[in-house]
Amino acid sequence: MIDISKHPCFNDAARHTHERVHLPVAPRCNVQCNFCNRKFDCASESRPGVSSALLSPAQALIYTRKLVESGHRLSVVGIAGPGDPFANAEETMETLRLIREEFPDMLLCVATNGLAVLPYVHDLAVLKVSHVSITVNALVPSEGAKIYAWVRDNRKLYRGEEGAALLWERQAAAIAAIRRENILLKINTIVLPGINDASIGAIAQTMTSLGATIMNCIPMYPVAGAEFEFLPEPTSEMMHRVRGEAGRFISLMNHCTRCRADAAGLLGGQNSTETVSLLQACAALPLDGSDNRVLAAAASREGELVNQHLGHAERFWIYKKTPEGFEFVEHRKAPPAGTGDLRWAHIAKTLSDCHVLLVENAGNKPRILLEKNGLKIISMTGLIDDGLEAVFSGEPLPAHLTNDGCRSCARVSACTCGGDGSGCGG
Repeated sequence: MIDISKHPCFNDAARHTHERVHLPVAPRCNVQCNFCNRKFDCASESRPGVSSALLSPAQALIYTRKLVESGHRLSVVGIAGPGDPFANAEETMETLRLIREEFPDMLLCVATNGLAVLPYVHDLAVLKVSHVSITVNALVPSEGAKIYAWVRDNRKLYRGEEGAALLWERQAAAIAAIRRENILLKINTIVLPGINDASIGAIAQTMTSLGATIMNCIPMYPVAGAEFEFLPEPTSEMMHRVRGEAGRFISLMNHCTRCRADAAGLLGGQNSTETVSLLQACAALPLDGSDNRVLAAAASREGELVNQHLGHAERFWIYKKTPEGFEFVEHRKAPPAGTGDLRWAHIAKTLSDCHVLLVENAGNKPRILLEKNGLKIISMTGLIDDGLEAVFSGEPLPAHLTNDGCRSCARVSACTCGGDGSGCGG
């Protein structure tokens, strides 16, 4: 029998005494919900999809360790974004493994849209992940088509009713598998006025038949920049009605605080300035958590600006931080272009004492390969010193320096550019 007495989301009484932390290790998402606009740095908002920093698995372990050492009474470590945990499955599973090894008694949980979790359900059970939340907003494809702009599965994009049908098919299979592994299952449903509010009771009835333990009916929060930006938030009367309908079939969670992807502490409390500073400081550490990467590198033509794509860089400018500022150390020659993965392996070796590389841009493949080797890639344009200031201080990159996408397609998560400067062909 799984003990829920220490999980503040599954047990109302626990939220006053037991703390949780969400580790923001999952930036990518495989479903675009029309009510969502994911912002990685939006400190004034308390809602899913926002975080003051992103962590690697090793950084997440260090962050959790430091929270515990500082006196936080953590009983739960969860992963809930800011994208979807299983659109970032490798990072999610590695983080859970690291936390389980160091904190064998910690409750572990994940919150997902359910599209890609099925292949990992058994591994979650082996790691003793005791709680999983799946967001189910629609059972009928025609309704789901209004809620989801697209669903991406294995690099194929599905839209409309086809995408909604695929999502529900995967969710149903995942729910059944999760219950077979005896993992407690919570269903999150976003209440969208005029779209799915009349279907909440039917969703609850179906979830009960599939073995869900508890349901959380969450009022939609209008978010600037989202497709549903101007959809009115559900009234208290509507929420009372839909919860009454759902409560006929399943136990309800009524104390949800719509947590951020980096929430830490008691439910309902804002992240303290100390916690945010700690999170950002851990995000500034080397990706592998080591202390032997003390330098930073930049791709630049003249040594003043970050102005070269990784695929075009012929040399890297190396810097170290000193009490007086940032000191140029040396140039290091980049390997020749056109050598495929060997180029990225050579760069990883060349910059093995650097924890970050500032580039104008980089393709997904070299980015992934280099970050697996502990080298964080930051896309930006502007003065090298300004980028280094943000990196070494643990602060997010200022908006005016941020360069988020491949110039030829502007699709960060979908970019397949090989890093040779030719774009992704999208």
